Amino acid sequence: MPERINFVALDGVPLIKPGDDLVEIIINALSLSGESLQDGDVLVLAQKIVSKAEDRIIDLNTVSPREEAFRIASKIGKDPRQIELVLQESKEIVRSRPGVVIVEQNLGIVMANAGIDHSNVDGSVSKELVLLLPLNPDESCSLIRKKINQKLGVSIGVIINDSVGRAWRIGTTGLAIGVAGLPAVVDLRGEKDMFGRELLVSEQAVADELASAASLLQGQASEGLPVVLVRGFKSKAPMQTASALIRDRDMDMFR
Repeated sequence: MPERINFVALDGVPLIKPGDDLVEIIINALSLSGESLQDGDVLVLAQKIVSKAEDRIIDLNTVSPREEAFRIASKIGKDPRQIELVLQESKEIVRSRPGVVIVEQNLGIVMANAGIDHSNVDGSVSKELVLLLPLNPDESCSLIRKKINQKLGVSIGVIINDSVGRAWRIGTTGLAIGVAGLPAVVDLRGEKDMFGRELLVSEQAVADELASAASLLQGQASEGLPVVLVRGFKSKAPMQTASALIRDRDMDMFR
């Protein structure tokens, strides 16, 4: 791993609307920030701008909850319309308690409320708008990476990150839900430690680490800095998608 990695939040990213061209917006933000892309750079994009551009915005007034959604909502004290969306966006309910339902989201990620929330969604048209995760964040990363290569002639990596809680720690941290052009996990098994002992179980979730570091600059509230340029990350490990980060169910000690 390199000794230094630089993270720069790009200025000039406007409020994203459905159908916006994120690549053009990123190129303009690079110019406004006095930055240019180089081979090997990584762009970390906040999930919300990708979901908005892909029109993953839902008005709860258009949602008709099923009986199951009403049952769960009454048990945990949440809006049955939002629970209906959670059910549609999930493979399985893992746990629930008042105020939250933990699910295996359709992407395979175990998370609260299927990643659905109201924050940073423009409520000027309707106060009932919520935002869903992108349908295929890995594909979104791949398309953005390809378009940037075509327009600027550089080979970069792209990560889509989201803020998630963890079962065993307080607070949220950035998580890579989409990856293209870089390894998601670096397998260190077989390497030697400082004292020559062979590593037997070490796997480093480098995409999550980059996603988490970038989220410090992106912020969680009104910062308006959803795109972070990462420079200096290098790895000889093979490129992977974010699916490489998902633990197999039979290895999941919490289920």
